[in-house]
Amino acid sequence: MFKFFLSLVLAMCFGFAQGQDIKVVYHINTGVESAAAALNNIQNHLNAEPGVKIVVVTHGPGIDFLLQDAKDSKGREFSSAVSDLSAKGVQFRVCNNTLVSRNINPDKLLMETTVVPSGVAEVARLQAKEGYVYLKP
Repeated sequence: MFKFFLSLVLAMCFGFAQGQDIKVVYHINTGVESAAAALNNIQNHLNAEPGVKIVVVTHGPGIDFLLQDAKDSKGREFSSAVSDLSAKGVQFRVCNNTLVSRNINPDKLLMETTVVPSGVAEVARLQAKEGYVYLKP
């Protein structure tokens, strides 16, 4: 009887562990060059773990790559990469405090973005309340 219950408990634990979704928040608060590297990291992450749930939270200079017509130092626009990642389920969240302090109209953001009240508060909320793993590329 003990072996049966032990087997049942192990099976349940293993099943629950496998059934858990991996959720990751990528925190970007630096300029476009680091954002380009972060987008590559995110694509590599998706390639390695196709079922991973990824949210990108930006604030400060980290929002710059999510502005319309934003380009890296080689003149490549970010809109295509953001659109491709968004189509794979990646969410992009932008800090409203940054928009207000920098006097940026939300209409200037790529359509794949969502504005949140505070970038840092969003990162904390995702970690504390939704179980996201924190990555700072």
